[in-house]
Amino acid sequence: MGGRTASAVTVPMVVAGVCLAIPFGAMLWVDSYSRLTPTFIGMPFFYWYQMLWVVLSTALTVVAYVIVRRQERARKGGERR
Repeated sequence: MGGRTASAVTVPMVVAGVCLAIPFGAMLWVDSYSRLTPTFIGMPFFYWYQMLWVVLSTALTVVAYVIVRRQERARKGGERR
């Protein structure tokens, strides 16, 4: 009862949340990619931009996962002391 508990909202957890929110914001901002040019290897901008975000979203999700796992390990390690 007298022990202090760590706050669930930490800077790394906010960074993880931002990493997960960025792809949503990019895809919801339709005016940024609703066009045909510039083309890339013959593909209109609309298509290759969205495919690029598939890769970027995966990378950002991995970053968020690693951050959350490190936070969980650090919190569990601190509880054992």
